[in-house]
Amino acid sequence: MEKTLTPGQKARRKYEAVHKEERQAATGQFSTRLPREIFTEINQFLNEHHISKVQLIYAGYEALRSVVEQRQKGDEHGVHI
Repeated sequence: MEKTLTPGQKARRKYEAVHKEERQAATGQFSTRLPREIFTEINQFLNEHHISKVQLIYAGYEALRSVVEQRQKGDEHGVHI
């Protein structure tokens, strides 16, 4: 027996179907899993400091990029980090 959809549910499904490719072209997702303990710790920290997961990703990316750039500069001068 199929569930009857409300008009709002039908509209959302139609919208999602029509705009699926557009959304996929505009955004990306990291499908990853963390151990529950660290996941809970990270979520608690983010909530306490009103930081979004997207902000976390950008900050982490910038921090790692900086480390890699410093490492590359060190390699150019014979210094290793």
